[in-house]
Amino acid sequence: MDVREFFELSAGKWFSQKTSQHLTLKQSEHGKSDLIIEILPTDNPQAVQLCQQIGIDPGSIWGGIKYTWKGTISWDPQPQTAANQNGESIAIAVADSPAAKTGKLFYAPKLSSAGAAASTPRSVKYTLGEDEALTLVTQQENISIEERVWFESNNVRLRTTIVTQPSGDSLASFYSEIRMGGG
Repeated sequence: MDVREFFELSAGKWFSQKTSQHLTLKQSEHGKSDLIIEILPTDNPQAVQLCQQIGIDPGSIWGGIKYTWKGTISWDPQPQTAANQNGESIAIAVADSPAAKTGKLFYAPKLSSAGAAASTPRSVKYTLGEDEALTLVTQQENISIEERVWFESNNVRLRTTIVTQPSGDSLASFYSEIRMGGG
């Protein structure tokens, strides 16, 4: 499997449940959302615009996705204080080699209502392992983020994320996602 095939397998509508634990604060967070992942052709105007923003040739990308989420999140010990979390973003993959097992994902964290990137694009190193799990590693502003995404079956996707701050504080999250359609 290469990153393009991983994107294609991810396409569709997903129901996502998240549980996070702030290890230092001993506080947990729970959420659920609808997640829609769409494949972007390499000539998609949003993908081309992102390429222009980061200064790469649109012909060098291996694929792209657009993801939209709508959900809620709540925190213990006050789960009644749930907050809405909605958003939309795009990501494009630039492979290091023809096998596309490693490379960078460039993403626009937020899109404006016109579909243009509303904030500075970011890059994430990706590795697609022999076990077909996608590992994403981000270093930004002294924060380290490692996310691992894999498929238990074609319609069940799992994710783990660990965010580590320079102080040593960590946030660990687990997501289970069930395909509700598409793909």
